[in-house]
Amino acid sequence: MHPNPSFHSKDHSKDIAFVRNRAFGTVMVNGDPVPMVAHVPVLVSEDGREVLIHLVRSNPIARALTAPQPARIAVSGPDAYISPDWYGIEDQVPTWNYVAVQITGLLERLPQEQMRDVLDTQSAFFEARLAPKPPWTTGKMTPDVLEKMMRMIVPCRMKVEDIAATWKLGQNKDDAVRERAAAMVPGGLGAEREALAALMANPPDL
Repeated sequence: MHPNPSFHSKDHSKDIAFVRNRAFGTVMVNGDPVPMVAHVPVLVSEDGREVLIHLVRSNPIARALTAPQPARIAVSGPDAYISPDWYGIEDQVPTWNYVAVQITGLLERLPQEQMRDVLDTQSAFFEARLAPKPPWTTGKMTPDVLEKMMRMIVPCRMKVEDIAATWKLGQNKDDAVRERAAAMVPGGLGAEREALAALMANPPDL
């Protein structure tokens, strides 16, 4: 996380809401000789105390979860390069603005018989956001096909111990300076630049 406290949340409710909306992240577990990494859909509870994920059974992280392991889930949002020229003031340097949340805790593999419940919970949350489309459910699948597919994945839960976030949106600049840079972001470099520009123009209260 960025060291400048101007970019850090004091109330993690905004960070939890961000992760629930984003719903996709990177889970990392210590490995030898390098960390093990997987990209997964994530479903954090409303109180931020636990996260549900599932992994392909052959994933190295899934195989390592013979006991709960310390882990971190990183969820990234919009980001963009900020050119010093956009500020309209002297003696500035290039930077990159972004939103990111890191969740740390103990990741455990749940009993396989809970896979259906985890899958139903995740899909119900994601499908509800596609309304008015009628939601997909596991009940639409042929039972033996569903059973075969569920044997290929494993349910996991993280018990959250810490949440850290960076909302780096130029809050350390004067409003006019930050807004000038925000106006240039959509035509620049990065991902979801219009979303980042909107956040820069009106940074949330952290």
